[in-house]
Amino acid sequence: MTVAKVMTMEKIKEIIVVEGRDDTDAIKKSVDAITIETHGYGINKQTWQLIADAYKGPGIVVFTDPDFAGEQIRRRILDRFPMAKEAFLHRDDATKKGDIGIENARPEAIRQALSKAHCTVTEEKETAIMLEDMTRAGLAGGAGASAARAEVGKKLGVGYANVKTFMARLNRFGITKEQLMEAAGRDK
Repeated sequence: MTVAKVMTMEKIKEIIVVEGRDDTDAIKKSVDAITIETHGYGINKQTWQLIADAYKGPGIVVFTDPDFAGEQIRRRILDRFPMAKEAFLHRDDATKKGDIGIENARPEAIRQALSKAHCTVTEEKETAIMLEDMTRAGLAGGAGASAARAEVGKKLGVGYANVKTFMARLNRFGITKEQLMEAAGRDK
């Protein structure tokens, strides 16, 4: 006689904002959550209202595809809702047969990305991460910096970005220099 193991899915209290129906399907296979679909860049008035209500209520997690269109949608949402949490999926985890999207990710990759969701930190930090810190961590100004940013972004759950955007995210999410150097495998 075998005993079947019952898996319980992690419950996400915030509403997850995604791009489309296939993203919702992938999320629901991974976690217990409610989603709002933007249906691409042209977000209509009703969808904006749904996002606003969720933002004021349980909160939102912006979880868009790791591509140019996804970043554009993310920026539009964050312009209106700057204190939203953000989750990032690494391109490698979201790519299948040349197609990039959350719908292509394994449930474990989605759970991991959501577990690392960040929110903007409102208090001022005395020691913001500067360009010289990025350079010292091997994330700017040298051969391999782009690949290193991708790897560190995955470890810290902040996604991939160019140097300026990456640095802004680190500071916005309150990542410390120590956390950055540890993720980059560098001495503090």
